Amino acid sequence: MFVTFEGCEGVGKSTQLKLLRDYLERTGQDAVYVREPGSTDISEQIRSIILDPKNRDMTPETEALLYAAARAQLVSSVIRPALDAGRTVICDRYIDSSVAYQGYARGLGREAVERVNAFAMRTAMPDVTVFIDLRPSAAFRSVSRNDRLEMEALAFHDKVYEGYLAQAAASAGRFVLVRPEKDRADTHRKIVAALRERGAIK
Repeated sequence: MFVTFEGCEGVGKSTQLKLLRDYLERTGQDAVYVREPGSTDISEQIRSIILDPKNRDMTPETEALLYAAARAQLVSSVIRPALDAGRTVICDRYIDSSVAYQGYARGLGREAVERVNAFAMRTAMPDVTVFIDLRPSAAFRSVSRNDRLEMEALAFHDKVYEGYLAQAAASAGRFVLVRPEKDRADTHRKIVAALRERGAIK
């Protein structure tokens, strides 16, 4: 199965991905772990361009196309081969990030972003998407604001959050919304239970 993790900046997504990876390795469950943009040499180079604070004049169209380019390389090199081999793939961000950030927050529109990425993804759509449901106003206390997207105003990230909620409502059940608990171990248990219920893990 193809599992993606989504969320606004500072929601604890990286921590939960690490906890899930530890759990799967401890219980002998094989998976391929990737991040977006990144996880291939070419995609990592594109990532550095996208997130570099010096590139503040990057247009929304350029940003969307760069994300799609990094995604196309990752799908072709890693995700599609792993899925075809029957392996579970767990990805830190994917198409829903592009729709939320570029489609909603940048104002390009959902349909435009989806059209570009349909070419990039080659039908590699997630089976389950875990969305860590925490508003930016609550999450931003832990954001370092080192990269170009983290440096955007809170109003931008509020639009990202609303974009995620709109996608969740239209996802026909693909999204799993997980409200983070104060104890990250409790959040982890909620995620594991949700993924077990969907048959994504054991």
